[in-house]
Amino acid sequence: MKFERVIKNLSSLVAAVVIFFMAGGMYLSSKGFEMTEDGNIVLVQPAAAQEDLTNLPDIPDNFVLPDEHSIGDKNAPVILYEYSSFGCSHCADFHLHTLPKLKEQFVDQGKLRIVFVPFPIDKESMNAALLAECVDKDKYFPFIEVLFKKQREWGLSRNPDKVLKQYAALSGLPQEKAELCLKNDDNAREILSNRQNGISQLGIQGTPSFVISSQGKSEMLPGVHSYESFAALIEDRLAEIHTKK
Repeated sequence: MKFERVIKNLSSLVAAVVIFFMAGGMYLSSKGFEMTEDGNIVLVQPAAAQEDLTNLPDIPDNFVLPDEHSIGDKNAPVILYEYSSFGCSHCADFHLHTLPKLKEQFVDQGKLRIVFVPFPIDKESMNAALLAECVDKDKYFPFIEVLFKKQREWGLSRNPDKVLKQYAALSGLPQEKAELCLKNDDNAREILSNRQNGISQLGIQGTPSFVISSQGKSEMLPGVHSYESFAALIEDRLAEIHTKK
C-alpha cells in the first residue's frame, strides 16, 4: 500500500512539473522568448519581415507627429518615426539589430533622423516609458537601449517595477525621484495621448510601427521590416529629394 502511495505521489509530482514547464513555455512564447536546449532563455528573432512596402497609406497633412525624443540632425531630409513598446520583442530586435545599421549608414551621415515615440502595450511598458521621461535628456536613448537589452530580465521578473527603477538609478535617477516619476500624471497623459492618436489617426494596431516622412510626405510602415527594406525606402526618398532640387 505504501509503495502504491509513493508511486501515486511521484506521478502527481511529475505531472505538476510537466504542467509547470508547459505553462512556462507558453508564457515565454507569449513574451517573445524561447528556451534553448541548454536551458538558456533567448529573444526569438522575427521569422519573416514584412518586405512589401508598396501602396503604403498616406497620413493626413494636418497630423502633427510627436517630435520630443530623436537622434540625428534636426535638419535631416528624411525622418523615421518609431512607435515602440518596451515590452515588445520585435521592438527590441529593431533597436538591437536594425537601428545600429541605420544609424551608421544614414543618421551619422546627416541623411536621417529617427524619432522614438513610446507606445506602451501593458502596465510594465508604461512604467518603463514614464521612467525614461525622467532621466536626463542626454541619457534617454542610452537608457531605452538598456531597457531593450534587459527586456528578458525585467519582463519576466516577479517585480518588474523594482528592476526598472534599478536601471533608472544606474542612469542617474534616484529612487525617490523614480517613485514620483511613476506618478507623474502630465507625462502619463502625454504618452497615452500619443498612443491614442497613433491608434485613431494612424491606424496603428501593434508595435513596432513606423512613419517615414520627407518634404511634407508621410507614410505608414506597419509591422516588422528588415534593414534592407528600410535602407531601400530611405534611398528612394533621398533620390526623390535630389531630383526635385
